[in-house]
Order: sequence, then C-alpha cells, then structure tokens
Amino acid sequence: MGKSALVILAPGAEEMEFTIAADVLRRAGINVTVAGLNGSEPVKGSRDIVIVPDKSLEQAIAQAYDVVVLPGGLGGSNAMCESKAVGELLRTQESSGRLIAAICAAPTALAKHGIATGKTLTSYPAMKPQLVDKYCYVDDKNVVQDGNLITSRGPGTAFEFALKISEQLAGAEKAQEVAKGMLLTFN
Repeated sequence: MGKSALVILAPGAEEMEFTIAADVLRRAGINVTVAGLNGSEPVKGSRDIVIVPDKSLEQAIAQAYDVVVLPGGLGGSNAMCESKAVGELLRTQESSGRLIAAICAAPTALAKHGIATGKTLTSYPAMKPQLVDKYCYVDDKNVVQDGNLITSRGPGTAFEFALKISEQLAGAEKAQEVAKGMLLTFN
C-alpha cells in the first residue's frame, strides 16, 4: 500500500501553502486526503479562495496517515489551535512516530496542543514569540526537520516544504524528479 497524507483545511488557511503541499505530494505518488476541519463543505481561505475538501476531518480520522500536514494562515492556524480533534489527531500521530508537518503560523497549533515540545522548528517570523519558549527555534532555514517533525516558514517556502515531506515518504530520487518537473531545484 502506498504512502498517505492528511492535509487539514481550516477556514482562513493560506491557500498557497495548502495547494502546493497537496499538489506536490500527489505528484510524488502520495495518496492525499484533504480534510475540512469543520466538515466537508467548501472552505474559504485567507485570500477568499474557496476549496472543497475530500471529506470532513471527523470522517478522515478513521484511518492512520503517514503524515499529517498543517497549512498556515493565521485564521486557519487559530482554528486548528482551538480544535480538540486536531489535538487528539496530532497526539496520536506523534505517539505512533509518524510524520507531522506544519508551515507558517501552523506550528502554533503544535504548541497549543503540546506536540513536539523541545524539538527544533521554524515558522513564520511573527509566530516566533509564541514558540521560542517551548522549542529550539531556528531563524535561518526555510525548512527544519527534527525527527518526525517538519516545519517551514511561509508561502515562499511551500515548495521546499512539500518536497521535504515528499522526500521522507517517497525518497530523495522521487522528490528530485518531482522538483525537476516543476522546474525547481531540490537537494
């Protein structure tokens, strides 16, 4: 059976981070499920772009995934911070040793739910004050991996973030092939 990813889609999510993650992972042959945080109805992102999830988070959590991806966007990240279901999902993912990936403002949801405390991570720069006390914060890298945790900074780093996840699930050769097809360089 192939590798799988759950990408959580919350109201106010940053559309580029969401779309690039889902698209790149699918290009790498990963089975991506888009789960709407509040149901399976269309979700309006931070720039008023409407995206339709595959299913609700409630339906999606019936199975395990190789990675759970949290796109950023302040509204979406705040919604994930307030979601008990997201907290339970992340705790299960962490305790099973499976990957968790968060970009931009989404690492604040990790902090809110007590996930990966003490690990090295990065985020959108404005989120640093909410993270620096619980994590070893990195300012100078676009993508940071510490064990089963992958984090990144923002919309401009979304391709590198998604390719890093792809590399972990599908291998370096596949990630490089996907990058080349998009006219990107990935090392």
